[in-house]
Amino acid sequence: MSAPTAISADVRTSAQQVGFVGVENIVKRFVTPEGTVCAVDDVSFDVRHGEFLSIIGPSGCGKSTLFNIIGGLLGDYEGRVTVGGETIRGTHAAIGMVFQEESTFPWRNVLENVAFPLEISGLPKAERHERARHFIGLVGLDGFERRHPAELSGGMRQRVAIARTLAAAPQILLMDEPFAALDEQTRLLLGDKVLQIQQSLKQTTLLITHNITEAVQLSDRILVMTYRPGRVKRIVDIELPRPRTSEIVSSTAFGHHVAEIWNDLREEASRGMRDEEAHARHRGAL
Repeated sequence: MSAPTAISADVRTSAQQVGFVGVENIVKRFVTPEGTVCAVDDVSFDVRHGEFLSIIGPSGCGKSTLFNIIGGLLGDYEGRVTVGGETIRGTHAAIGMVFQEESTFPWRNVLENVAFPLEISGLPKAERHERARHFIGLVGLDGFERRHPAELSGGMRQRVAIARTLAAAPQILLMDEPFAALDEQTRLLLGDKVLQIQQSLKQTTLLITHNITEAVQLSDRILVMTYRPGRVKRIVDIELPRPRTSEIVSSTAFGHHVAEIWNDLREEASRGMRDEEAHARHRGAL
């Protein structure tokens, strides 16, 4: 067997640059029947190469708006998004996305679902099926290759969607509340699986979530957003050892992080409730 080829410093540096995401002074407004609404206001942050960053905030703070801007699905905004220092507009080959909504193709089995992006890219059938099986194994679905989505649980279907995104080998993975419809036990187990994959592939990962425990369990850093207009309230470093075992999750340090983020969110959610109540009273007075 030949000796493994050494990876040059230039190649490593290039991969790190592509894995770096910059969000600079993003402002996004929407025109509604009640007037113009500023959803996101002057938001700036970065996601480092190989980092797992979560964005958390109250409902209506612009989390999904940011997700769609970074992923290239939403335009007409101020500011810029960069990948590896290059300003991007629209979708980017380095970015893969996992959504909250059901996204498997019901007429395709698990193997065909996961292989779909490889089929689109023109990879030969044998090669794409081999690669798809690898990622099916990574998400713990060995033996289910010939099953169709209707034969799977919600958690298993979401694992298929994650495997399909990973099969395209994105250097940057964006996930918008991918576990929201799952029960707490399945969330924790699937979160563990995603984290193991992210660590092994050294992927730069951005997770949108409203679940504080999930964010602390998975993240290197957590960005807390304000109520609308969404701004960066605080960025919290999660200095907990990996892997995040049950002992870590039940530790005092873990609980401290959950409590401090909850204090921030409670303040913003209360502000949101007061704002909504004021709007309701105003509409009632008209």
